[in-house]
Amino acid sequence: MRDEAWLRELDRLLPPGRLVTDPGVTESYAHDDAEWAPYELPAAVVRPRSAEEVQQIVGVCLRAGVPIVPRGAGTGLSGGANATAGALVLSTEAMTAIKEIDWRERLAVVEPGVVNDHLRAACAEQGLWYPPDPASAPWSTIGGNVATNAGGVCCVKYGVTRDYVLGLQFVTGTGELVRVGRRTAKGVAGYDLAGLLVGSEGTLGVITEITVRLRPSREPEHTVAGYFGSVVDAGHAVAAVAEAGLVPSALEIIDRHCLAAVDEWKHMGLSTEADVVLLGRTDSAGPAGEAEADAMLACFEKGGAGYAVRSTDQQEADALFAARRLAYPALERLGPVLTEDVCVPKGAVPEMLGRIEATARRHDTLIANIAHAGDGNLHPLLITPLGDESAKRRAQAAFDDIIADALDLGGTVTGEHGVGLLKRGGLGAEVGPGVLALNRAVKAALDPHGIFNPGKVVAL
Repeated sequence: MRDEAWLRELDRLLPPGRLVTDPGVTESYAHDDAEWAPYELPAAVVRPRSAEEVQQIVGVCLRAGVPIVPRGAGTGLSGGANATAGALVLSTEAMTAIKEIDWRERLAVVEPGVVNDHLRAACAEQGLWYPPDPASAPWSTIGGNVATNAGGVCCVKYGVTRDYVLGLQFVTGTGELVRVGRRTAKGVAGYDLAGLLVGSEGTLGVITEITVRLRPSREPEHTVAGYFGSVVDAGHAVAAVAEAGLVPSALEIIDRHCLAAVDEWKHMGLSTEADVVLLGRTDSAGPAGEAEADAMLACFEKGGAGYAVRSTDQQEADALFAARRLAYPALERLGPVLTEDVCVPKGAVPEMLGRIEATARRHDTLIANIAHAGDGNLHPLLITPLGDESAKRRAQAAFDDIIADALDLGGTVTGEHGVGLLKRGGLGAEVGPGVLALNRAVKAALDPHGIFNPGKVVAL
């Protein structure tokens, strides 16, 4: 098919308004929120509204040999949705139907463009709860969450997106529209293809529908806050919580750089009270919840908190967790932010935080720290002045050192943001050539023509 003939075919097949070729618009779809991840201008953007339209689009691109870059809301932080030259960006933003919420079976069926918080609100109306809650939940979509296996604040107790995906509908690399997974509570018929698609970052197919598991609405949470003199001390408290056998519903670190940035933006007054805040929550019911909160408080004190308290003011407790969610956008106001996403064993959290501080000094780079500390998922945020190329090179070197340190401590290069473009080298270092070859074999089997998100994760 001649150049641009595929565009004319798409324009003929699809309803008006689906296909966009205006460079002023396509530029805004060319990349996600990953700092310094390379991208190029796509040939066009298409915004389908049904699975059948997605199948038509994939068929045209297969015949023309045009690569497809699937995209949700573009909130990713690894370059997983970045376009390549001449590619078609397939945005699922218009596929926003919540098709079903089944109270009896505790499941929901949604299109990939449904915003995470919108699904959670709809479930809450029926006394149900969808637990995965990335910091981007007010904007990120379920399709994007599935693509990266997103986690969030409460994943320490309730798990990540993969733990809630029961089934998927998707368009394959040969253009077929298929269903995998199930709606039942149990099922082991064949390979877990739905699980394979979760975290595949759009490299194995285009997801058009998702069936997710739900839980009953949970009990009100008890909040514990601890103020620490350093992130390492806060890390010792995290290790103490794990050693005590506690499973908090949230355990989050916010360091002084994050607190100062949030205060400068929202004037919350947090940075005047602490260098580092460790926030814990438990949602166990009744006396068990009270006992767990008291035990967590004791762990904070054991870890070296200068001040620790169980919050009795729900508004104050919610404000502290709001500050945690505001940290990343607040830091973005200071300059480009290169976001890390390493995960280490819980017992290694203090050591890893200490190594991050040493890396910041060694490379003369400002590194702020936020963390889902309860499961060892750390998010060092490397901040550089806009346009300072020397600072950019130092930050990139620090980024590589943090990955190496995480692997040295038995960790992984990405806990929830995905490999995308930024972590491909780290993936190879983590899994080795044999496992990398297995990943590439899976990619070749499900995407034999190599049209889905080329160059990402395990480039063929």
